[in-house]
Amino acid sequence: MAKIRPFRGIRPPKSLVTEVASRPYDVLNSEEARIEAEGNPKSLYHIIKPEIDFDSSVDEHDAVVYDKARENFRKFQEEGWLVKDHKPCYYIYAQTMEGRTQYGYVIAANVDDYMSGRIKKHELTRKDKEEDRMKHVRINHANIEPVFFAFPDNAVLEDILTEQTAHQPEYDFTSPDGIRHTLWVIDDDRLIQTVTDTFAGIKDLYIADGHHRTAAAALVGAELAQANAQHTGNEEYNYFLAVAFPASHLKIFDYNRVVRDLNGLTDEEFLDALSKDFIVECKGTDEYRPNALHEFSLYLSGNWYSLTAKEGRYDDSDPIGVLDVTISSDLILRDILGITDLRRDKRIDFVGGIRGLGELKRRVDSGEMRVALALYPVTMKQLMDIADTGNIMPPKTTWFEPKLRSGLVIHDLND
Repeated sequence: MAKIRPFRGIRPPKSLVTEVASRPYDVLNSEEARIEAEGNPKSLYHIIKPEIDFDSSVDEHDAVVYDKARENFRKFQEEGWLVKDHKPCYYIYAQTMEGRTQYGYVIAANVDDYMSGRIKKHELTRKDKEEDRMKHVRINHANIEPVFFAFPDNAVLEDILTEQTAHQPEYDFTSPDGIRHTLWVIDDDRLIQTVTDTFAGIKDLYIADGHHRTAAAALVGAELAQANAQHTGNEEYNYFLAVAFPASHLKIFDYNRVVRDLNGLTDEEFLDALSKDFIVECKGTDEYRPNALHEFSLYLSGNWYSLTAKEGRYDDSDPIGVLDVTISSDLILRDILGITDLRRDKRIDFVGGIRGLGELKRRVDSGEMRVALALYPVTMKQLMDIADTGNIMPPKTTWFEPKLRSGLVIHDLND
């Protein structure tokens, strides 16, 4: 059962939230962060991407960079740009994009729940990326940025969201990318207990986005537990920062592919090879988006095509085999184009659906890429089924949008 608890959030005063809050560390590079933080000493980038305070020749993984993160985190608190709440609270965080709003609970999730598999994952992680974020958590002794969880819909928690978000929010602003961010503080003891008890009745939490941050936060918590001879299990380091959303609130966008060449084939030979496993229909020059599972959209030489996988080419009873990313990886990328390693092959690149089909067309028309493949998005049910069965999704399968804004609430491991 999900063990969570409230915590004393460290967060900006209402008047400073737009100056402090930032995009997550991993959605932009160092130079982009320098540009966004220019002229703003209060930007969270000075903590989560502290290399921006050095010359660009300094490696972002140098020890002095991590030291700078700690120095800046301390400075933000000394200056009053970040202030700790007087009591443990929960928070409700809402994001609105293109008229759709998702509401989540900002919680302290339990390290043991991750280590035992009650917080379920669907992606593999890389040790180098884990270690980078572990260093950041260790040196700040805090979870500066939240991870992104989902949980099965629950009527009690939905009612609380409805009731609490009818009140005046603590924060309400629109970030430069057009996303509206709203935050409410739950500081009523009775309500806090209800949230804690209700989550305790939820069997599992699911990592939607942020597998490396989740692993890093949990592994540092486990390290601190092992190093403490008086460890009780109740220390704050046994918990880490997460925003948990009801599954029905979330939307997974398509994660599409562009490929540099046709593996020596002509257009006609490529389309003929596809017809073995797919019903291929030319849709003309207007953008064409897949309408259902097992239908794909292909852009090649100025034309869009629909590809519908033929019966018997996939297994609906297999949580991995049923995925369109598996079907396309096996029957198109591997069997026809000779791409077997999606993580390392330089002939392929990936485009999040938030960029639209126009980005696929642009990259092919420019000559950079030869062909583009658009997929129907994975559903939350598919994601949870895969996690429940202990399976791992193929690389570059899910794209969640909007991303969580960093700096709204920080979790201190020292409490």
